[in-house]
Amino acid sequence: MDKFIYKKAAGIMALSASFTEFKYKKHAHQEYAIGVTLRGIQQYHLDGSLQLSYPNGVMLFNPEQVHDGMAHDENGLDYVMLYINPQLLLEVTGKKDIVLFRTPIVYDFKLEQSVLNLANAISSGKDEALCSELFYSLTDSLIQTDLSADFKKDHKLIKKAKEILHSDLGKVLKLEAISSELNLSKFQFIRLFKSHTGITPYQYFLNYKIERAKQLIDEKRDIYAAVAECGFVDLTHLNKHFKSVYGITAFEYMSYLK
Repeated sequence: MDKFIYKKAAGIMALSASFTEFKYKKHAHQEYAIGVTLRGIQQYHLDGSLQLSYPNGVMLFNPEQVHDGMAHDENGLDYVMLYINPQLLLEVTGKKDIVLFRTPIVYDFKLEQSVLNLANAISSGKDEALCSELFYSLTDSLIQTDLSADFKKDHKLIKKAKEILHSDLGKVLKLEAISSELNLSKFQFIRLFKSHTGITPYQYFLNYKIERAKQLIDEKRDIYAAVAECGFVDLTHLNKHFKSVYGITAFEYMSYLK
């Protein structure tokens, strides 16, 4: 039976997942995602290439890095994942600009244990103080392993396009209006956006709506406010898209936050 359990502490979300047939659709998160494969082989596409994470593999996803995900074979998959706000990572590391992981999967025992220690502490409801200290240890391991590369800012047109897409999630996406504001044809805009982000403007817009809905549920514990503010037709519409990214419905996700 597929299982997705979310717990949050010290501003960090931890996921414990186990599944066989479930497949994540192509998506991205606003946070860093750092996880460990416990059993089976995690298969996903990242930046146009196929990645396989075997047991003990530490998976490193940058913010807005597009990926999918599934079990590599019929034996299924168990893994844990941490979702970390970029600003929180900056605060702990003392860096001015966000860093990007240049290696998607590493096999490093110390880093693996740091991820597992924090994920287990959050999942078992340990004190926030302990979780914060374990997070500090994790960031220390990340810095010592020298996994980061220099952050490159978005192409100026892509940055502007994202700002427009973020500005009103409740409205219907109108590509003609956005491309006109950027002085591009509709198809020039789609091509440019996909070449820089890995997904189309529509896919990005929908993904951001899902991410924003999750954030609102975290903050307000009001699932219907998330439906309304993010422009979903109804709760069923939100649940359908939410599950394709998080493995559970938005309603089920909210139940973990109580």
